[in-house]
Amino acid sequence: MTKIAFTGGGTVGHVSVNLSLIPIAQERGFEAFYIGSKNGIEKEMIESQLPGINYFPISSGKLRRYLSVENIKDIFKVLKGIFDARKILKRQQPDLLFSKGGFVSVPVVIAARSLNIPVVIHESDITPGLANKISLKFAKKIYTTFEDTLKYLPKDKADFVGATVRDDLKQGNRDKGFQLTGFKDGKKVLLVMGGSLGSKKINELIRTNLDSLLEEYQIIHLTGKGLQDDSINREGYKQFEFVTDELTDLLAITDTVVSRAGANAIYEFLTLNIPMLLIPLGLDQSRGDQIDNAKNFQNKGYAQTLPEDQADPKRFKEALQTIESNRNEIIKQMASYHQLFTKEDLLDKILKDTNQKETRDS
Repeated sequence: MTKIAFTGGGTVGHVSVNLSLIPIAQERGFEAFYIGSKNGIEKEMIESQLPGINYFPISSGKLRRYLSVENIKDIFKVLKGIFDARKILKRQQPDLLFSKGGFVSVPVVIAARSLNIPVVIHESDITPGLANKISLKFAKKIYTTFEDTLKYLPKDKADFVGATVRDDLKQGNRDKGFQLTGFKDGKKVLLVMGGSLGSKKINELIRTNLDSLLEEYQIIHLTGKGLQDDSINREGYKQFEFVTDELTDLLAITDTVVSRAGANAIYEFLTLNIPMLLIPLGLDQSRGDQIDNAKNFQNKGYAQTLPEDQADPKRFKEALQTIESNRNEIIKQMASYHQLFTKEDLLDKILKDTNQKETRDS
């Protein structure tokens, strides 16, 4: 029986593909387990959404692109993480490792390579992240969500597979969405989300313009944990710190979304044909991957992009008006998008590229 180790963490995007693949592997009778950090978001997501899977925590350090005393400390955390992961992998003896990236994945990938366990990694953003750049040296293959990513990677290792989105995405219930929010059908719904940790900038932008926005929209505001403001109480405005299973129902009633530009999230909006206003993380907070993602989607006619340092009330409203004026054309462009690989196809490819025998054709 094929046994698959999964790793990846730090953000929702570094876990979501694993969340979609693990149930498919289990349905086929494969064994699966997860290696992640001790307190990262991946631990919470895996344990809450896949309670039956074994989760093994390891020590992990954060990979930084700038000089910091913390880098010295984290070298020892990474080394301990390699030791932790190697111990787990020797005991569990998986046939392969699938890594979604993030800083916690690096020691796991290195440990797997030291034990001759074949490794496949996945990159969601247009430009490869630091963790995957390091991991690539130890991997057999790297899969990409964006075709443009291939130009940054060695041809013999990189394959374009497109986005993999979860099955339940299109199963949201509009009635439940209206029940959760107390909204009424007949007025447009704007969903606002600032990524897995929330965004104070986006939250402030919504709240300072709330009255004027409510003239046109009912607003679902996913604020991020600890960022909900219970002093704001308006008809047609509903706040949640964070949602999990309810998100599909909320998306079912959403007409337009305001969001960061993480690859997994924006491909979910694309799959649902929801026009989007993207406010990517700036260079002061990231390596610029979300900026590239947002530009790509705007160039394809799926979205409007508003740089965070230009996100004042006037430009924000103008961007929303541009979406409303071009809504039909945006949805038409989105409808032309077709998923390249299903989850089942992706699992088959992982098995093939790691020389495993069990595929759907066997």
